[in-house]
Amino acid sequence: MPAPWTWQLRDRILTPGDPPLVMGIVNVTPDSFSDGGRFLAMDAAVAQGLRLVEQGADLLDIGGESSRPGAQPVSLDEELSRVVPVIRRLAAQTPIPLSVDTCKAEVARQALEAGAHILNDITALQGDPAMPEVARTYRAGVLLMHMRGTPATMQVRPHYDDVVAEVAAFLETRLQAVVDLGIAASQVVFDPGIGFGKTTAHNMQLLAHLEELQRLGRPVCLGISRKGFLGQVLGRPLEQRLAGSLAAACFALVRQSAQIVRVHDVAETRDLVTLIKVLKSEIRNPKSERNPKDEKENRKP
Repeated sequence: MPAPWTWQLRDRILTPGDPPLVMGIVNVTPDSFSDGGRFLAMDAAVAQGLRLVEQGADLLDIGGESSRPGAQPVSLDEELSRVVPVIRRLAAQTPIPLSVDTCKAEVARQALEAGAHILNDITALQGDPAMPEVARTYRAGVLLMHMRGTPATMQVRPHYDDVVAEVAAFLETRLQAVVDLGIAASQVVFDPGIGFGKTTAHNMQLLAHLEELQRLGRPVCLGISRKGFLGQVLGRPLEQRLAGSLAAACFALVRQSAQIVRVHDVAETRDLVTLIKVLKSEIRNPKSERNPKDEKENRKP
């Protein structure tokens, strides 16, 4: 991975990569695939966000419209009422960067006014013609994601000749398009869109060859937490996919093909990231540089 990469977020700069950043998910929705309805009430959503920060989240992603397969859009007023108050309260209680998961420019604008730093747009700033202007005006961080179709249609017979090459080409094209609109490349992070308009085989191919996106010169955010393809591969229901989620994240982080992981299970993912960091440090530390006293202590029965 070319390092260090920086990510411009309004009033701050992040350096994702080593260790990778952990983005915790707060769904303020009644129908998200993983935790729909659990955090729909504002107090519950804020409490969940603060809980994820305590568990080690580096960022929080707050969304008020489900993007699960088959999901239908919600009205602007409904999404605003779900998201903006939660972001305002979280911004007042935690210093970590907040992301708003939305395709609507007005939701993005009001979320940024309330204290958000990042726009996470599953349409890669194509769904609302006013979204690029919002990103440019506020100098927000931007997550550009690949998706075929819409959440309502994306899983209807998705087809690719070469999913890795086609996802990479799409993201490269979108990066140039947003730069041409006045958004700095340093504001952009890529999301390959695991589970968005892709079969289980497509998802596995993307995950196995995710490092090919590194040539595009921007960090990659990987969202695989509890997703359906893990259930297909492992034969596990939603509530039993933690091990699979961690295994997929570990594969990407060890190969340095992702610099940010977007997850529901922050505490467990933080443990994974910490252990990988310690092991990498041991690899970089030749045996001759270790403390002989430590070596002797380690040999004691």
